[in-house]
Amino acid sequence: MSPLIADAHSLAAWRCTAPLRPSQHRAICQAMALDAFKWDGQVGDVTTLADFAVVLPKSMWRELERLAEALAAELVAAETELASRPDLWRELGLPALVRKALRGVEPWTPAAARVVRIDLHPTAEGWRLSEANSDVPGGYTEASIFPVLMAAHADGAVPAGNPTTVLCDALVRRAQENGRVALLTAPGYTEDQQVVAHLAAALRARGTSAACVRPEQLQWQTGMAHVVGPSGPEPVDVIFRFYQGEWMTRISGGEWRFLFRGGRTAVCNPAAAVLSESKRLPLLWNELSTAMPTWRRLMPSTQSVRATHGKEDWVLKRSYSNNGDSVLSRRWSGTRDYALAFTHGHIAPAQWAAQQWFETLPLETPAGLMRPCLGVYVVDGRACGIYGRLTAFPLIDYRAIDTPVLVEDETT
Repeated sequence: MSPLIADAHSLAAWRCTAPLRPSQHRAICQAMALDAFKWDGQVGDVTTLADFAVVLPKSMWRELERLAEALAAELVAAETELASRPDLWRELGLPALVRKALRGVEPWTPAAARVVRIDLHPTAEGWRLSEANSDVPGGYTEASIFPVLMAAHADGAVPAGNPTTVLCDALVRRAQENGRVALLTAPGYTEDQQVVAHLAAALRARGTSAACVRPEQLQWQTGMAHVVGPSGPEPVDVIFRFYQGEWMTRISGGEWRFLFRGGRTAVCNPAAAVLSESKRLPLLWNELSTAMPTWRRLMPSTQSVRATHGKEDWVLKRSYSNNGDSVLSRRWSGTRDYALAFTHGHIAPAQWAAQQWFETLPLETPAGLMRPCLGVYVVDGRACGIYGRLTAFPLIDYRAIDTPVLVEDETT
């Protein structure tokens, strides 16, 4: 077993900072809401922002960087091959209209940048990978701004990185002709709106025009995207797509296909990301020539729902799901909900995957024993920050606490 895997689960090397004083925590929560667009930092009377930080040894962060970059490279190679294998797309659970748009004869729309968030968990057997958020990963504010604010109160620790900075720098480099970026999101989802508002502010601080738009506000002229401005339609250089690929069928008309094929405006993330987002991707590994050694080592066994026979140590996941929704297990889901999902997995097998359950090691924190999930960002092949979450439950979902992850500062 490699040292990377053998040492990965050593929580004894982790530490938590002391809780902030209430006034300090309030100030950080206020800054996150007013300056960093973190509008959902509280649910009812309970904050979702931790008043302490998790600190990792520098050596562990270096190992996580290498691990996440290897996983991202393998994923991008697999999705590149998968893009030329439309015969496999049905097995991913994509809607038929999305598959039709991906199967078009026009050239693929160019990519502006490539962002993946790799979600890793420490276990008794080493790191385990629950999923890669490869289409529209979120958590930029929590991984970029929150650690900076908390590091000011943590002696000898610094942020692991800043994915907002790395991503926005990549988008600005691509937006040289007109200096305009359109950030595309679905209306009505606060957690999505705050992501594009945060990134738009960072882009504007770099002197780049950034418009937050709905799909209907994009106009396409000979494959070039335009956004209506004070003087009429204005061309944009880059589209940041924070709109899930499987949701495209909700948009009236057919111009959304230019986000995938036939467009001349670069898009982040590119169309192939929709393919690798599916939780059923591991079921296709043996159909591809791309080697996936790191994935095969760290990803729990994935099967069709039919193959599990309802065993307790399997978790059912919708092929396309977000924020822990549609993730069910006999261990924590209601009997009726689990039975419905299990039945649906038999009736519509392409819509569900079954992943073997694993137990995340608990970490002693000021809030008690909590199970950590480290979402490592990789932008254009470079690991550049961590979205940390802690939960007292077996599942990372809406109840998880956003927790800044810092790294020991070896220069102090």
